[in-house]
Amino acid sequence: MAILSRIAPEVPVDDLKQAIAYYTQKLGFELAMEIPNEYAIVERDSIAIHLFTQTPGTFGSAGLHIFTHQLQDLHDELCQRGAMISAPISRRPWGNRDFRVIDSAGNTLKFTEPLA
Repeated sequence: MAILSRIAPEVPVDDLKQAIAYYTQKLGFELAMEIPNEYAIVERDSIAIHLFTQTPGTFGSAGLHIFTHQLQDLHDELCQRGAMISAPISRRPWGNRDFRVIDSAGNTLKFTEPLA
């Protein structure tokens, strides 16, 4: 059976330049590639997120789960960077702990720590 090695979700944004700034400045990603006003890839560690421009109101927001084993450290870092924390660290009914961030286009990033 084939093994999957990486996921790179495409996330809609209405202002690519603003989204790149948010992901790099507030979330600690690095810009890997950009086609101005159309498409960009931001990366952090082994996570890649592809941002693409769409007309406001023509798409729904996306939700992404990004897993880490250093949830508190990441939360503290993103708070210091000024990220929009929409839900504090809490244990979820399914057994994980997470906190949630809203990006500049209204997409939700759910930073998740699996618990044993």
